[in-house]
Amino acid sequence: MPTSRFQIAVTVGAALALVATGCHNLDFSPRYEPGEIGIFDNLFAVSVPDEKHAVAVGYLGTVYYTEDGGDTWKMGESGSIESLYSVSMADALHGWAVGQHGAILRTDDGGRTWSTQPNLKQNEGSHLFGIHAIDSKTAWVVGEWGSRIRTRDGGRTWEDRSLTITFDHPQFVWLDSRDQEKVRTGEKVYEDVGLNSVYCLPSHPNDCWIVGEFGYIFHSEDQGDTWVRGEIVGDIRIDPIDFGHNEIEIPPEDVEMLAQFATQVGDATHLNILIEAFVSDREIAEFGSADDPYQLFDVISARIGEARAVLEDAGVLSDRFRLPSKPPWDYEDFLEDDPTFLQRYIDGRRADKPTIRVGVIQNPYLYTVRFRDLESGLIAGLGGVVLQSQDGGHTWRYRVMDRKQALFSVSTFGDRAIAIGEKGFVRFSNDGGVTWAPPSGDEFPRVFTFMRDLDFEREQRLGLIVGQEGMVLRSRDRGATWSRVLPPESRRRGV
Repeated sequence: MPTSRFQIAVTVGAALALVATGCHNLDFSPRYEPGEIGIFDNLFAVSVPDEKHAVAVGYLGTVYYTEDGGDTWKMGESGSIESLYSVSMADALHGWAVGQHGAILRTDDGGRTWSTQPNLKQNEGSHLFGIHAIDSKTAWVVGEWGSRIRTRDGGRTWEDRSLTITFDHPQFVWLDSRDQEKVRTGEKVYEDVGLNSVYCLPSHPNDCWIVGEFGYIFHSEDQGDTWVRGEIVGDIRIDPIDFGHNEIEIPPEDVEMLAQFATQVGDATHLNILIEAFVSDREIAEFGSADDPYQLFDVISARIGEARAVLEDAGVLSDRFRLPSKPPWDYEDFLEDDPTFLQRYIDGRRADKPTIRVGVIQNPYLYTVRFRDLESGLIAGLGGVVLQSQDGGHTWRYRVMDRKQALFSVSTFGDRAIAIGEKGFVRFSNDGGVTWAPPSGDEFPRVFTFMRDLDFEREQRLGLIVGQEGMVLRSRDRGATWSRVLPPESRRRGV
């Protein structure tokens, strides 16, 4: 059986104390019985396969498990000191946990003991943030650097379906020369994006969803053989700004339009501002010589700068701007390895007339995705973001939340929904996620620390929330009311 973190700490601590005290007789017997929880570490994830069983994981390989619906909890033997960020039980006995540096752990006894499963992300050192067990043989895992891997043999082997950069990928031009060469020769170069959560609908396991940084949302209808990007639908629109030949200054009426746009997006800090400049064929012919494109670069840069200055004067912070069309002033550094680099850039800026297009990039940081059925889904994210889909995840819309604190997890139970996050932030919805409000009366205990994850068993009679310092909250009435079960009352009082 793997050595527990507690046993290691006791052994090392005893050895150091013996050196310091010479031959004095000291009692180094453990203060806690095997399986007893001695230190209530931060918990990051929980999985509830049925009304009796649940497993929670967290800091430095911490594993807690219960076999009586959460009345009592014991510490499992993970054999790892890597922090574990996600856990998913396929049934009461079989499941996985994932975490730092590519750690994938497997249990076949309900969380009592765990074994490490070698995988390519462990070799790469990529952190893994989310796992969903479809059954005892099949699971999806996601993480940093676009990590997206699947097992279909219980974890003995893992197939890599991670996001990679191809020759026509928008990030290709910003890679260094070594990574560009890797792409040309067919080596994998992973996309610099973190994927945080993966979920497959238990009643329809072929339907799966993934969410992560920069508003990344994916949906699969074939259990992950293929993935399609979801779309976040925004209501903020702005007309293109047209210029005459070689003109730079923005017309007064368009300055006013940009100022109104800035007011609309001012508080929506999860939205970045996209500014793209386009030039006419005449301007390309006059200023875009392959030997000296800098005049064309000046025109493009000046138009971008004008739009940016108006928006900044209206209160938009500079770190929210995204300028994918800005000129590559160092283009000559790319030409030896990529002779068509400059021409591709110029062709990408070509339009019927000189134009600036300003819009929003839907790039919220998304933590958790859950679906109630094939149509109805919710996503929780940074800054109090809640997204709702009513078409299976093809399109998503923002729902209003009264605070901007991080929401780490969300779930539905019956016709209701709950979202939890940092500093005790919790909100309920009675209409499937359209509107949200604080808990009322004795519906929820007062919490001042972070709540990181929540899960209901399939019949939704038992629900659990986990968070900071070993906190476990429980509902046994389909989410109607919640109470604290860990740490026990004596430990909370410091006894």
